[in-house]
Amino acid sequence: MNFFEKRKIRKQVKTLLHHARTVRGSREDLMSEGERAYLDEHMQRAREAYRGGDGAALEAAGTELEACLTRLNPPKPMAGWRENFDVLVVAISVAMAFRAYFYQPFKIPTGSMQPTLYGIHCEPRDPSQATLLDRQPFKFAKWLVTGESFHVVRAKARGTVTFTSGESRKPGYTPVVVAGMPHYVPNDAVQTDEYRRPVGLKGGVKNGASVKEGDVLWSGVVVSGDFVFVNRWKWNFSHPARGEVMVFSTSGITALQQGTHYIKRMTGLPNETLQIKAPNLLVNGVVVTEPQRFGQISRKEQVWPKGPAYAGFNPNGMDKRMALRGLSLSDESDTVTLKGNQYYAMGDNSFNSYDSRYWGPVPERNLLGPATVVYWPFTSPRLGFIR
Repeated sequence: MNFFEKRKIRKQVKTLLHHARTVRGSREDLMSEGERAYLDEHMQRAREAYRGGDGAALEAAGTELEACLTRLNPPKPMAGWRENFDVLVVAISVAMAFRAYFYQPFKIPTGSMQPTLYGIHCEPRDPSQATLLDRQPFKFAKWLVTGESFHVVRAKARGTVTFTSGESRKPGYTPVVVAGMPHYVPNDAVQTDEYRRPVGLKGGVKNGASVKEGDVLWSGVVVSGDFVFVNRWKWNFSHPARGEVMVFSTSGITALQQGTHYIKRMTGLPNETLQIKAPNLLVNGVVVTEPQRFGQISRKEQVWPKGPAYAGFNPNGMDKRMALRGLSLSDESDTVTLKGNQYYAMGDNSFNSYDSRYWGPVPERNLLGPATVVYWPFTSPRLGFIR
């Protein structure tokens, strides 16, 4: 036996002795007196051979010790799978802790923050315009990179097309009902009249139309909303600042669906008085132009190529009888004075945002953190840090 072979066997025996000591310590109370003596005897032989210089004796002692360990502590079935499962559980636990205390992913469902952030939106197209990339397996790969997916919504039964009122169960989508069955289309696929009443689908059927089973109600490319990371630790060490894109819980805000989260821009801070005189936001009677995004909104600037410009700040124009006294900004004469633990939330898409102008301030306890980064879709022009 040459030097390298002997060295390899010595390492194997050393590992076996370490394993034997572990088994002896962990299973001592489970082994009989004879089993303990049996293990001790083979461990002693291996130690003596390890200290000696004979390679053949070392190899024989190692083989006998390995057989002894196999007899006293037989390998468990699927041990490898169990170890992998343990690793998976630890990885999931770390990921959940990271999500709970540091950065939490959040999906933009609606267009209330356009053009800063995009929710689910679409481009109507005829079904014949679908390409090879719009069919599986390429369809999934295309969506994974771009967030785009070609959808064809067909009637599930014969009936009349109607639109339901109230909040949708599927954020970012509007239910179109045929024969009592909902068919979901992106919110911006719905065409409305001057009173914001749905009259039909852009490039699709009209409200009240009669359709047969299998008829196309709407078709086009649906683009997933931006996915962002929310910084959950920042506001533990600093005060929220005007202009941050805030994510908050709806719990306790009676006008909102409970148990979910909204994303808006923080426009008002504690103890401030707010007023809107289109296209400007006033805080304590002074027009707000900083941070930079406030100036861009009030000046109605365009920030993304081929994208829409900001609409400016506007009061919500709601019926004064529905306004919350002292909390809503229903027209330019209204003012809201915040308490010491309240924040005002508004969408950048001022004409199409259900925000504090309707239902009032956000309590400090509801704040989750600022949205900081858009991380998907990868082809989005908004990919990167949020301003």
